[in-house]
Amino acid sequence: MDNDFARSGPDPARGLFSLAELEPAVIRELAARSVELFRDGNAHDRPLSGRVAGVLFTKTSTRTRTAFTVGAIRLGAVPVTYGPQDLQLNTGESVADTGRVLGSMLDLLVARTSGPLAELRQLSRQGGLPVINAMAAEEHPTQGVTDLATLHLALGDPAGVSVLYMGEGNNTAVALAHALAAVPGARVIFCTPPGYGLPVGELARASRRAAAVGATLEEVHDPAHLPDRVDVVYTTRWQTTGTSKPDADWRETFRPFHVDASLMARWPEALFLHDLPAHRGDEVAGDVLDGPRSLAWTQAAMKLAGAMAVLEWVSGRDGDADTKNGQDAGMR
Repeated sequence: MDNDFARSGPDPARGLFSLAELEPAVIRELAARSVELFRDGNAHDRPLSGRVAGVLFTKTSTRTRTAFTVGAIRLGAVPVTYGPQDLQLNTGESVADTGRVLGSMLDLLVARTSGPLAELRQLSRQGGLPVINAMAAEEHPTQGVTDLATLHLALGDPAGVSVLYMGEGNNTAVALAHALAAVPGARVIFCTPPGYGLPVGELARASRRAAAVGATLEEVHDPAHLPDRVDVVYTTRWQTTGTSKPDADWRETFRPFHVDASLMARWPEALFLHDLPAHRGDEVAGDVLDGPRSLAWTQAAMKLAGAMAVLEWVSGRDGDADTKNGQDAGMR
């Protein structure tokens, strides 16, 4: 089983680091729970009541930071928020020491840092507390939960859905691959610029897991080679937060991957997704982003419900924790 949570030792990392570490059924249930909370934000018994949730963001965020802060409050927790200049990490304190201190005072931590995913695992191990990856360079797992939940809301049952992803194989694309690898019969085409594809290992890992539910994931680098059937077109901002491109002429490389009305016209019934923020005129035309087939704004609103579902799951107090989150192979 692909599971980095099941570690030996007295203080293993626990929380949500990558969707690749969750069983497909758990991913689907997180998405379904997100839809429940989207439809009724009071459909819970304040499972985080009496808990303190750290919300650490050392990179910019509008949707994710707001969603987790508000979500923690609505679930009964008291959030303690940290910005990029707030912790002694800035003065040279180690991640390990920071984790030990935070773990002595907080019950859980939501974190988006400038470091790698391994840094979040270290915070969890040293602090003995669950950590939620609110975006690392490698993956944005809570975005993947939100995306799958949005498909649930729009389609009812996303089984067999055909998704075309246009653009860079970034951390959102990785999360999307792992999320849709849990959907029976899904077909996903990642159309990425040459040299800007998904990490080979991540795509291979997601593809292996997808095979178990009859889903397929494929990557192409030529927009001329697109499928005849597409139910959903997905794109993201070309300039991912906190990253830069090695090629000075990268915009010319990305230009053929622009999503406009002519591309969407190839599939008249296809819906449109975007994780936001968007740069109209770069990755997407304004009339697509703001058009009648766009679910981008529903997707953004779903971030709150997705955050609440993940917080609830990590807390282990959502009423059915042992079966919902597969604790023996997951959280604990």
